[in-house]
Amino acid sequence: MIPERAKMTNWLARTRCTWRRVRAALINPPLDRPNLAQLARRPEALPQFVQDCGVAQRYLRLLGPLDWEHFPERDPGRPWPGFAPCPRAPFVAAYLVKLDQHKRYMSNLRDYLVDHPALVWILGFPLHPAPAFPWGFDPDASVPDKRLFLTILRTLDNQVLQFLLDSTVHILQHELPPEADLGRTISLDTKHIIAWIKENNPRTFIKEGRYDKTCQPTADPDCRLGVKRRRNQNKSATDIGTVPTPTSLARPAAKTAVTEIYWGYGSGVVATKVPGWGEFVLAELTQPFNRPDLSYFLPLIEATERRLGFRPPFAALDAPFDSFFTYDYFDQVGGFAAIPFTKRGRPQPRQFDPDGLPLCDAGLAMNRKHAFTNRRGLFPHRQVRYNCPLLHPHPTGQSCPIDHKHWPKGGCTTAMVDSPGARIRHQLDRHSDRYKQVYNQRTATERINALAKALGIERPRFRNQQAIANINSLIYVLLNLRAIQRIRRRNQPLSQTV
Repeated sequence: MIPERAKMTNWLARTRCTWRRVRAALINPPLDRPNLAQLARRPEALPQFVQDCGVAQRYLRLLGPLDWEHFPERDPGRPWPGFAPCPRAPFVAAYLVKLDQHKRYMSNLRDYLVDHPALVWILGFPLHPAPAFPWGFDPDASVPDKRLFLTILRTLDNQVLQFLLDSTVHILQHELPPEADLGRTISLDTKHIIAWIKENNPRTFIKEGRYDKTCQPTADPDCRLGVKRRRNQNKSATDIGTVPTPTSLARPAAKTAVTEIYWGYGSGVVATKVPGWGEFVLAELTQPFNRPDLSYFLPLIEATERRLGFRPPFAALDAPFDSFFTYDYFDQVGGFAAIPFTKRGRPQPRQFDPDGLPLCDAGLAMNRKHAFTNRRGLFPHRQVRYNCPLLHPHPTGQSCPIDHKHWPKGGCTTAMVDSPGARIRHQLDRHSDRYKQVYNQRTATERINALAKALGIERPRFRNQQAIANINSLIYVLLNLRAIQRIRRRNQPLSQTV
């Protein structure tokens, strides 16, 4: 009974605190002022205490370029129950400050805002007048409670943050010179995110099973089980002489493989590298960890095309994206996708005759038998089955020149996707200088992922997919804002920097 009574006491205390803030807001109406974008255009009109605060001026320069004037707020005229909804823009701006300041928890963010009243003023929180303070308002009463910060983060529509990412890409297109060709060559990669649950802690005893996908962790109902990396230890040895002599009975490969399994999420990102200027984020998406890498391609590439206004002709991707529709997308605009070839049972790429028919191992053009729809995979696609030309459609009486092992069973057969991308996958010259030049652009996503990891994307302190997806979007927005600040300092005339 004592724990239940303590919970009730805490709930009543929180309720009284909330109603005190609501009553203060009704008695003392909040002070209205321009948004961050308007303040950034007129820094001379700022109050003197804001002009004297270096922290406020810094974040005015960092966050001011965003299109806050058209920020998609909740409609105040909609018949919501209770009081009018709080404006979301101040909270989103505060989340960016939290990331930039490396504040771990919302309580740390709130303490930082209370200590900098000028920052509270420019972020746009409703101010509660208090003549006792030199700046005319009470910072502690004006900054919302930490629980409200958490509630808005896990309920905020992610499209609101995608709007801010749109804004950063448009600013980059305007700030960079035309010869920069922003987005002409892109790279796409995924980043693992480890959920904040006890199942991911190897020092915690889990009786039910640590990596049982049917036992969903109660702390985070949205995370999923996935494999980050799987490799064989013995494959790392470059020389057979370096492999140690076994001291016990032989073990199967599945027992000697190194596997990294986590409960969590995945973050896919599209980045582009502009030589001499840096790397920039064009699109991002967060999904549960059990989703395959290919499921990121279409949503990310559609968002990238919408923001750039054109289809990027070249891309550098990793081996999981070695699929026909990836090659098809970039071939349609006259470019190509630089992706390593995955063997999938064939040690070498397949050869084709001038008519596009696949060649068997003996070098003979195989006959087209029939087409069918394959409904497995991410979406249905049309495939064509090919057979041995010496046996189909009619036996020619000749034997296989290389005496293939499948000859007694009816000859070789294969099925290929009826798409140009299926042939491009085999015919792409991966030794050409142009291919190597495009594939080197993969470092753009690697650098972005390294910067995002420094901002805490790998181990977030949230247990909700919506909150994690929102904080990931804010991380990429912040990376673009920092890049915009560097570009503007570089483009600034020398007379203004002295």
